[in-house]
Amino acid sequence: MESGNVVEFIESQKIMCAVVLEIKKLRLRLLTETNREVKMPVSRLSHKCDSYLDLSMGRDKLVASLKKIADRRSALIGSIDVKELWEILNTEQEWIDLQTMTEFCFSGSPTQDHESAVVRAFFNDRHYFKFKGDQFFPLTEEQVCKLDAREKKEAERARFIEASGRWVKRLLEAEALPAISSLDTEKVRCVDVLKSAFLFDKESAHYQLAKQIQGVAGIESRDKLFNLLVRLGVWDRNVNLEFLTNHITEDFPDAVKELAEKKLKEAFYSKPRPTGGRQRKDLTDIPLITIDGQATLDFDDALSLETIDGHYRLGIHISDVAHFIKKDDAIDREACNRASSIYTPDQKIPMLPTPLAEGLCSLRADEIRPAISVLVKLTPSAEIMDYDVVASLIKVKKQLSYYDANMLAEEDKEIQALVNVASKFRQRRLSQGALQITLPEINIWINDEGEPMLNRVNRESPARMLVSELMIMANWLMAKFLEKNGVPAVFRSQPPPRERLYRNNEGSLYQNWMQRKLLSRFSLGTASQHHSGLGLDAYVTATSPIRKYFDLVTQRQIRSVLAMDDAYLPQEIQTIIQTVAQSMGGVSRMQHSRNRYWLLKYLEKKTGEKTEAVVLGRRRNSYLILLKEYMVECSLPLSQGIELKPEDLVQVTLQHANARNDMLSVYIG
Repeated sequence: MESGNVVEFIESQKIMCAVVLEIKKLRLRLLTETNREVKMPVSRLSHKCDSYLDLSMGRDKLVASLKKIADRRSALIGSIDVKELWEILNTEQEWIDLQTMTEFCFSGSPTQDHESAVVRAFFNDRHYFKFKGDQFFPLTEEQVCKLDAREKKEAERARFIEASGRWVKRLLEAEALPAISSLDTEKVRCVDVLKSAFLFDKESAHYQLAKQIQGVAGIESRDKLFNLLVRLGVWDRNVNLEFLTNHITEDFPDAVKELAEKKLKEAFYSKPRPTGGRQRKDLTDIPLITIDGQATLDFDDALSLETIDGHYRLGIHISDVAHFIKKDDAIDREACNRASSIYTPDQKIPMLPTPLAEGLCSLRADEIRPAISVLVKLTPSAEIMDYDVVASLIKVKKQLSYYDANMLAEEDKEIQALVNVASKFRQRRLSQGALQITLPEINIWINDEGEPMLNRVNRESPARMLVSELMIMANWLMAKFLEKNGVPAVFRSQPPPRERLYRNNEGSLYQNWMQRKLLSRFSLGTASQHHSGLGLDAYVTATSPIRKYFDLVTQRQIRSVLAMDDAYLPQEIQTIIQTVAQSMGGVSRMQHSRNRYWLLKYLEKKTGEKTEAVVLGRRRNSYLILLKEYMVECSLPLSQGIELKPEDLVQVTLQHANARNDMLSVYIG
């Protein structure tokens, strides 16, 4: 190798002709046919020959000579049929050197230009031979067939991208779009590719394909793609994308639906009967009531209050869901997978199939149901004397909404007595260090026109307070019952808060809101521990077995004490905790996210309206505030000349809300 040698190297999938200007320690400085100087090691050369150019002729003439050489060599490629050579040589599975291959391609006395043409031809068509340096090896028929199939697939992919991209571009410009049902197979495939990539982004198997289609179509933003899919009728404008990405659906697998139908046919309805050697306690003569939201159909708890021998007997009755749903059957496995029912303003995803959740397991009026009843003996002043947990048969007499119960609170003696019992129990918890956080709740629902509507719920109304406290009481007593009998369960505990901002229930709105941020995370375990937030020495949740899998599991543990079920072992409980807790976190996040979506959707039409806010704290370039009317946080930009401090009240104007992009902005005024 000397200065002036004509050489070739590969750059950007193309063979480039060059002349050696300088050699230093096996590194070359080259001038290329495109009039560029490059440096590279000798090992990068694809072909070198004995041809020389006189370096003294000047740069322009050198470049012109290189172009002539390159053109001459490229012209010779047309004489080479790589496929025909492969058909002759593929049975000889041996390496063939460049000189021999050149002699196969050209008759007479081949030159170095012919050799270069061979290298170029085989580089351009790598379908039949692999080559290394100056040697070539024919691929097998099987290898060539695979390459044929791959090239065909790549060509089809390129055609699909181009055709789909042009079609999507036309859709973007059209006023009216076709119905999905009218599209041919290829266009449906295009829509499915775009849907998948939109939902799962880089995790989608179609991400790169969708990206290329969008490139041809000129779609540069997610909003533009989303709007197109909405216009096509793929999704509603208010579609819950989080449900789609998490594959959450109201529908149940066929095996679950079939088993649910079977259980309906075998239903336990009327008379007390022995169960595992025990007789259910017949409480069907006691007038039970349920108190729930107006739209509730899955009633899993009922209340009763009797006067017996000068004392009260409070009954907290929980639907015995475990009587119908057996461990590890198809329904149980699906319930475990779902972890909880999901309630959003526009959708309800039940944990159990509807015929069970709203039928067989639901405590509907005038229908006999098996239950687990917590019977609490109380003094006339509502102090707890004793309690028992029994398997029972019950029948609900009245089904009240919270509104109904609140209306009756001033005249109905039973409701008044229940409120009194609940108040006494709350005072007991507060005296034991419970932390009562009292905040208004914004209830969002969708009207018949599909528009979000809001109202503030007073969680301290008599009806809501009594239900909340009596369910806490039942859960506490069931925890004590399990602890006393040495049975593991999904026990809940909570360390003290990082800081207490107030005592009892006397905190301001600001203090209650900030106190919630200072709570310690609750823990789940198989043994009872203190629950600081509730002020109780033991706690489980077992009052919502229709809606929460943890409650169903704990109900089975109670049934095991009553000789009605086999108990889970501690390790089994721990496994359930690990499995279900993660899903429960997702459920909470999705419910919060969807409620926020519909709240912002409501606020989209409130732009320009004024509202009052509480200052929560200062950030670098803004304040964090709480809009009191809507109980939602947002940022308030700093205003020149105005200094605010936590708990200040300010009036702000709603500037912009965008539910789909989770945006809310306000300004002071």
